[in-house]
Amino acid sequence: MKDSTVIGTIAGVLTSIAVVPQVIRTWRTKHAKDLSIWQPLLLIAGMMLWLIYGVMIGDNPLIVANTFSLACYLFLIGMKIVYDRRP
Repeated sequence: MKDSTVIGTIAGVLTSIAVVPQVIRTWRTKHAKDLSIWQPLLLIAGMMLWLIYGVMIGDNPLIVANTFSLACYLFLIGMKIVYDRRP
């Protein structure tokens, strides 16, 4: 395995799991009023571009990491929308 692939894989894992604690906390507390909607939306836009780029160059670590991160952030936004509507 090339050094660049190893570094890309480690970077992808670290950045992908960074959102997991927030997703878990939001899920458990059913509270998202303190979360900004803009931060995950901007990240999603950037991750979509990274994903497209990864697909274009055939970089599996980039594709996997951004797919996982996109799913987590979309779930987080979904929880924000649902939980913010509650009284």
